[in-house]
Amino acid sequence: MIAVRAKILELLRGRSGEFVSGEEISGGLGVSRTAVWKNIQEIRQVGYGIEAHSRRGYSLVSIPDKLLPEEITVRLTTQRLGKRIYYYDDIASTNNRAKALAVEGEPEGTLVVAEAQNSGRGRMARGWFAPWGKGIWMSILLRPPFSPQDAPKCTLMAAVAVNKAIRQVAGLDCGIKWPNDILYQGRKLVGILTEMSAEMDAINYVVLGMGINVNISQSDFPDDISAIATSIAAASGKKINRIELLAVIVKHLEDIYQAVVADGFTPVLDEWRTQSITLGQVVDVVGVNRKFSGIAVNIDDDGALLVQTGDRLEKVLAGDVSIRPSVQ
Repeated sequence: MIAVRAKILELLRGRSGEFVSGEEISGGLGVSRTAVWKNIQEIRQVGYGIEAHSRRGYSLVSIPDKLLPEEITVRLTTQRLGKRIYYYDDIASTNNRAKALAVEGEPEGTLVVAEAQNSGRGRMARGWFAPWGKGIWMSILLRPPFSPQDAPKCTLMAAVAVNKAIRQVAGLDCGIKWPNDILYQGRKLVGILTEMSAEMDAINYVVLGMGINVNISQSDFPDDISAIATSIAAASGKKINRIELLAVIVKHLEDIYQAVVADGFTPVLDEWRTQSITLGQVVDVVGVNRKFSGIAVNIDDDGALLVQTGDRLEKVLAGDVSIRPSVQ
């Protein structure tokens, strides 16, 4: 039934501003007039504006501001990523759902999107504010051929893709804070959470989770994060088409991922360095059992942050620390 619904929408979208008769729809899709009517009702229930006329048929007059698979598919230009989409109005965590789908055998490129997350999280189990209909809360399933040791660099790969997409769609000069945040003028726009299942020498799957603050008003942020978070709309002064942004993100991610599989991570790490707002800055590194300050001078070939502390060069791994600008 979902396939019929998608085909009806495709037909109505292609005849925008016109009426299409129920007879033409049923004949073209090989279904009964009753099936057409039932599917039209389902389409209306998810928020589409469908005008019906007893003699002229049906006309699509409005599209809901939702991350609906039918709308995402129309915008995507990818070969693999996003070809299978799971959509939820509200979900605990898109990453948890993507991991479950991975275990069930879903193919690489499967995309999980939600209008809201009620138990979203970032690195080190931190919570994530994910209100309904105002962001992009998504996870993408990858089954990469490289070694488990390379998996942490997928976070950097995703950050480059998202940062490029935001710059392209919104024109914001944002930057990447190591290892997994995108900031604009010191405030967080995006958080990325990478999770993996692997054997000793092979990756079963990688799930890239992305929380993107798109159309959240600055006043909507809770008091405890309002000073450190913002949204693309608040920063740019204009409402952003979430479907367009999502499609551009997935396209950039696929292009970069294909390049990584073919040629390795060196080019994307070089691109990450040009977009970084961490390198060259004084930072505090806070781990479970240690704390130190220094200058973030580079990332190495593994994606680890290199911090100069006096005459020592410390290697900081993404999984065990939190980094923030040093208070002077």
